Amino acid sequence: MRNVLRMLAASLTLACGSVLAADLPGPVVTAQWLNQHRDEVTILDVRDDLKSFTGVPQFTKDSKTGAVSLTENAGHIPGALLVDYTKVRVERVIDGRKVKAMLPDRAYFESLMRSVGVKKGKPIVITVTGETPEDLDTAARMYWSIRSFGNDSLAILDGGTSGWLEAGLAFSSSAAAVGAGDWQAGPEHPEIVASSDDVAKAAAAGTQLVDARPLPFFVGLAKKPVTSAAGHIAGAVDFPGDVRGIKTGSSEHFLTGAQYRGLLKQIGVREDVPTITYCNTGHLASGAWFVLSEVLGNKNVRVYDGSLHEWTLENRPLVGLN
Repeated sequence: MRNVLRMLAASLTLACGSVLAADLPGPVVTAQWLNQHRDEVTILDVRDDLKSFTGVPQFTKDSKTGAVSLTENAGHIPGALLVDYTKVRVERVIDGRKVKAMLPDRAYFESLMRSVGVKKGKPIVITVTGETPEDLDTAARMYWSIRSFGNDSLAILDGGTSGWLEAGLAFSSSAAAVGAGDWQAGPEHPEIVASSDDVAKAAAAGTQLVDARPLPFFVGLAKKPVTSAAGHIAGAVDFPGDVRGIKTGSSEHFLTGAQYRGLLKQIGVREDVPTITYCNTGHLASGAWFVLSEVLGNKNVRVYDGSLHEWTLENRPLVGLN
């Protein structure tokens, strides 16, 4: 009987993959959960400072309290695969205009995932350095990109690598192991991507538009060089990054669902209506999308990928002080 059971287990292993995959508890996982299931998931470490991946973190200890704090965020979670964030977005030509920082095509994205060694069949947990709200948006952008290409078994590590190190968990400073990955895109999800025309129609119809930039950019007091005008799209409401997370120690963490619901009521963002999020280039917009779509469960939320970079290239109007 034991031999039969062993043969059955072996057959299931061949059918399902060499390692049983973990069931993700939600779109956000804690460092403690990931530590317990590290071998059952693929960990993608997304950053643009690639040298810090092989650095050594530095800690200080308070001589009076004995409390240990992280003073230099470096190194990575053992087994993590390194993704260069500068390669996640590409320039695309749309109606004759060069639009920067866009979602690439399917072939490019598959090639990128395979080049860093991503294998098919395991859930993916995304981590970033995790020190700023923009870091959480980087994780959300990678999450949204993978979702766009049909892979739905995804989560983001709350607090990122900074939170992992602050929890006193093991780290590595070894170079990234790069193998031949076989990751495959699934059926694409165009319903989470919005175009300029989609946004124009939504604005005319009164559909909720959420601007994910800091308030000075929203009101038109500041602008990025990538946009040719200041202000926001008419009818939009602001959901800035400095209230999309909370700082604990040196790491940035997501709020709870209940906290987000209370927050959104205060700032005038509805959680349960069709929504398009935007920013300057689609980076911050991914963070607002993640909160509304994945944490709060509103599956009728889209990211305007080109955001105000594309919008102003097309000479479409903005509302602001200037």
